Amino acid sequence: MSYSASTLILRNLRNVFGENDPARRRAVIDEIYNEDCVFYDPNSGAHRGRDEIHRIAGVIKATHPDFQYQPIAPPEESGDGVRVRWVSGSPGKAPAYAGTDFLIARNGRIAAVYLFFDGLPMPPLRRALQISCNSSSRPSWARSDHE
Repeated sequence: MSYSASTLILRNLRNVFGENDPARRRAVIDEIYNEDCVFYDPNSGAHRGRDEIHRIAGVIKATHPDFQYQPIAPPEESGDGVRVRWVSGSPGKAPAYAGTDFLIARNGRIAAVYLFFDGLPMPPLRRALQISCNSSSRPSWARSDHE
């Protein structure tokens, strides 16, 4: 079966790297990855082939079995590529880390996935306060005596 790049990246996030059950994870890998696929991790390097991707996905998931991946924006496609920004953490708690996955699709399956770790997104109020505190247009009540 052939899938859109957006469908592939979301299934990879949830059903491969977010899956605790090895048999279900392997079935999805066999369904959505090309045989000559590769996963690039900034910490551990390149992992080639379905067997190696299954192994490393299990290793990663075992470090935080309760963590769930949550996209923070819809996937963005360009040609055969797609990216999605996400956060991960325990349900009901603040995210522990964030990242971006970039995927190359070939014939409706995953040819390559590139993982990038990002800084955690700031909550809207904190972001607004940081912008106003760093701005030269702050109201007089927000300025220090040294400005």
